[in-house]
Amino acid sequence: MRYPRHQIQSSRFVMKESIAAKLEGLCDRFDELSALLSDKRTLTEPDTFRLFSKEYAELNPVVTTYKNYSKVLDEVQVLNNMLQDPDSGIRELVQEELRISEKSLKRLEIDLQQSLLSKDPNDDKNVFLEIRAGAGGDEAAIFSGDLFRMYSKYSERHRWKVEIVSAHEGDHGGFKEVIARISGKDVYSKLKFESGAHRVQRVPETESQGRVHTSTCTVAILAELDERDAVEISKSDLRIDTFRASGSGGQHVNKTDSAIRLTHIPTGFVVECQDERSQHKNRAKAMAVLQARLSAAQNDALIREEDEKRRILVGSGDRSERIRTYNFPQGRLTDHRINLTLYKLLEIVDGDLEEIVQELTNDFQASQLSKIAE
Repeated sequence: MRYPRHQIQSSRFVMKESIAAKLEGLCDRFDELSALLSDKRTLTEPDTFRLFSKEYAELNPVVTTYKNYSKVLDEVQVLNNMLQDPDSGIRELVQEELRISEKSLKRLEIDLQQSLLSKDPNDDKNVFLEIRAGAGGDEAAIFSGDLFRMYSKYSERHRWKVEIVSAHEGDHGGFKEVIARISGKDVYSKLKFESGAHRVQRVPETESQGRVHTSTCTVAILAELDERDAVEISKSDLRIDTFRASGSGGQHVNKTDSAIRLTHIPTGFVVECQDERSQHKNRAKAMAVLQARLSAAQNDALIREEDEKRRILVGSGDRSERIRTYNFPQGRLTDHRINLTLYKLLEIVDGDLEEIVQELTNDFQASQLSKIAE
């Protein structure tokens, strides 16, 4: 049973009207879908039935929680009325029951609010991870390698697959640039807040005076597009170069022009791939990375156009923004977007990113909820 919007309140709990209205709308849609799925015409259209079934399944836990919330709210209202009982023994029992019910009500309200958060359509997609050395010369390239190892270790914890698409190694280790594809369950949802400038402060191995140096790398997390989301690229806007691959891969890799370089002329984006022995496979991988970059650029432009202030939010994805500092002398990591400081740097660079990821997600969800409640 659903309660009219004006009834979704008690003496101590008042759900914001805007949130209650959204929940009422979802319940109405759930009832509508239930009827549509029972309709004979829907049963004769497999694609429509599949779409309705998916939406119904997504709404089901929200509606179930809402019904539980309404039931507990009713109990709270009854218990509040019972506090007027002249029998002190009964009032004492009621107060204990009320405490338990109000705690349950608060938890259900939080669950309901979170269920209203807009799902990022990219959350379940694979990603392309791009890491580039910035200021700091050789030390920046070494740090780039450290970051790639950190994300690789984190991927191992989630049983994700990491495939290097292209890599330009530094003169003294690490990478000047490395691009990798990471595939698995909910990859983008976990890594999407990693885009930005990462700064390291430490004494390089080549530093004889023991001075702390500061170097930077930029990280970009790009959602891998499926065919229906692919950005259309005109052939006239694309320059394709082939060249002989270098590095590991046996004798064959150096005997054929299997490596591919794609240049998108309007934007100047350049993507290389020499990971595969097949020129066709390298071209397909490079095109997938280029598609992801163009899509990210389009999304960034829309974000800037719609709301300049969004840059300060965790989810802005602004890759020029300094987001995090890794201070090795102090064993400290600081995420500047949410003022989070952790003193377990070695564990983090060994792939233990879960606490950071969760804190960033919580902060972003809180920002979304504040907008819903306005």
